[in-house]
Amino acid sequence: MQPKQILILTTDMGFGHRSTANALAAAFEAQYGEAAHAEVVNAFDHKSIPNIVRDQQAEYDRRVRESPQLYQASYQALDWSVSTSLVEIGLTALLFQAMSDILKQTSPDLIVVTHPMYLEPLNTIFRVTNRKIPVVTIVTDLGTVQKIWFNAVSNITFVPTERVYDLAIQEKLPASTVKITGIPVHPQINNEKRPVAEIRSSLGLDPERLTVLVVGSSRVSNLTDAVRVLNHSSLPVQLIIVAGGDDVVYAALQEMEWHVPTLTYNLVQNMPTLMHASDFIVCKAGGLIVTESLACGLPVLLIDVIEGQETGNAEFVVNNEAGEVARKPLEMLETLFHWVHGDGKRLQILAENARKVGRPHAANEICEQAWALTATQS
Repeated sequence: MQPKQILILTTDMGFGHRSTANALAAAFEAQYGEAAHAEVVNAFDHKSIPNIVRDQQAEYDRRVRESPQLYQASYQALDWSVSTSLVEIGLTALLFQAMSDILKQTSPDLIVVTHPMYLEPLNTIFRVTNRKIPVVTIVTDLGTVQKIWFNAVSNITFVPTERVYDLAIQEKLPASTVKITGIPVHPQINNEKRPVAEIRSSLGLDPERLTVLVVGSSRVSNLTDAVRVLNHSSLPVQLIIVAGGDDVVYAALQEMEWHVPTLTYNLVQNMPTLMHASDFIVCKAGGLIVTESLACGLPVLLIDVIEGQETGNAEFVVNNEAGEVARKPLEMLETLFHWVHGDGKRLQILAENARKVGRPHAANEICEQAWALTATQS
């Protein structure tokens, strides 16, 4: 029997969408083996897409970091009904040829969408060709979500929280097609079973010392400030720092004089291991990094929040008492002392709450429900 062909559409505008796509591809492979063939495709890399548009993916993080107010304004403007309709028309014109070619080349039994820009173009292609392939959509932010995510072309829209579920219903999606699962994280997160002390020892760290994971990216402008606070805080900590591909920050880390035990990396392939080795994480309010952290039961200290897109992610963390926001160095220092004061009772409460709202098995839940749709293609 031929394997089911699963087309996973993503983009490289930030890490989150691609990581979500890779997590789902791995979950399909783990659950269905040779019965499934999952292929991750970025339609914006197609030859029909103008170079100026294709290159904008690489510029995404820089634009967000250098012009946050402009990005916030454009993000909010896109959520006006008229703006959404105009954008959908433009996206359809831009992507129609690329996506038509991709559908012809891959002949999918199921389409998984991890970025909303593909939804209306798919809707148009199905109308024009009088053909319908099952589609599922994975919403990748925890609270602040644009209308463009909610399109009737999707057989199922998987949402991370009740707040996003309510938004989907407000946009007239049938309740039966909206499922709360959480944002999918890579199945590797569930594979690390070693005791924390053993993981730390394998990394060359003190197995008993309070361990802080700090994760940045080219979008995070204040990572070095956060690191300096930790390095000079006199707290009994050890640090694992991942620059997230920001070469400038990584170079600066190599020049620092460390007063606490520290591991520094630029990019890593073992993020689940680093998370399981840590007591809490310092990071930006991206949907994926927050979801991964909560799935590991890690309290989250958010030092960077993109107003608009990431506001809902930060509110989700704070409202569920799974972490706090501290953008400035002094705020961060005060927060850290509160977390570790009194035998770390506050930190323990935060960790318990993180475990309660974490959804480590979301990818498997999504794959199971999406896989059932392929039966209609038999």
